[in-house]
Amino acid sequence: MKVLNIISSAYRAVSEEQDDTIVWLSHALHNAGADLAVLLSGSAVNYVLPAERSSPITIGGRAQRNAPDAHGEVRKLAEKVPVFVIREDLEMRGIAATPDEPFRAITRATLPAFLLSHDHVWHW
Repeated sequence: MKVLNIISSAYRAVSEEQDDTIVWLSHALHNAGADLAVLLSGSAVNYVLPAERSSPITIGGRAQRNAPDAHGEVRKLAEKVPVFVIREDLEMRGIAATPDEPFRAITRATLPAFLLSHDHVWHW
């Protein structure tokens, strides 16, 4: 069973959690044996940029200085499972249309066939 996780919202719950919840879930699913691929779309394409990070947060007098490294976690995931990025979403944000390895770009025109190549598509 081939599963595609589509992550379209960047930095989901990163202030409350130690990392992006769906990136974490993708790691867990892969470690449990799932045949998994990930597609970054929308604002989540920022995860391909090494310098793009979430800022530490201060609440009252307490500072949470250990902001999550979403790029690092997605890069680690891409070493285990294929991680794709929608080219047009990169371009819309002024990011190079061809991301660095290990990320793979696809176009919106090829998206329907790409989705059909998976048994389950989960959009987060």
